[in-house]
Amino acid sequence: MIQAIFVAKKAKQAQIEIEAVKVDAGKGIVGDRYYGKKGNDGPNITFVALEEIHAFNENFEQRITLSDTRRNVVTYGVSLNDLVGKRFRIGDAEFYGVELCEPCALLGKRLATEEMSAAQVVKAWLHKGGLRADVVRSGVLRVGMPIEQLD
Repeated sequence: MIQAIFVAKKAKQAQIEIEAVKVDAGKGIVGDRYYGKKGNDGPNITFVALEEIHAFNENFEQRITLSDTRRNVVTYGVSLNDLVGKRFRIGDAEFYGVELCEPCALLGKRLATEEMSAAQVVKAWLHKGGLRADVVRSGVLRVGMPIEQLD
């Protein structure tokens, strides 16, 4: 199920939480900084599990918010890792899970604290950072919508 949706209109700009968003096949999220960009071949939407955000906060005594991972869609009750190489649907929109959204040095820097280095952050999020997916059929996503695996 979708717990939250975030977009950022420009690079490095804070993400805005929204209740619903349109996604276009091959282009991504309408209103997001990566929408329809030339040369941005490949995944055009990202997902992260609420359970992983909570586990990170609990296991490492952190207080990151739902938008701190910079992923577009926060899910609950879905094994995102299992969607790599699979098609799935949210409402009328369809997606293809391209690859895990592994943590990068920028995420490490962004979430690092005095108690936890950037390298420790990256290690903590390895294989837990979510999913990169392609939009293969346009539709509207809303908070509360279920995610259904198709194959």
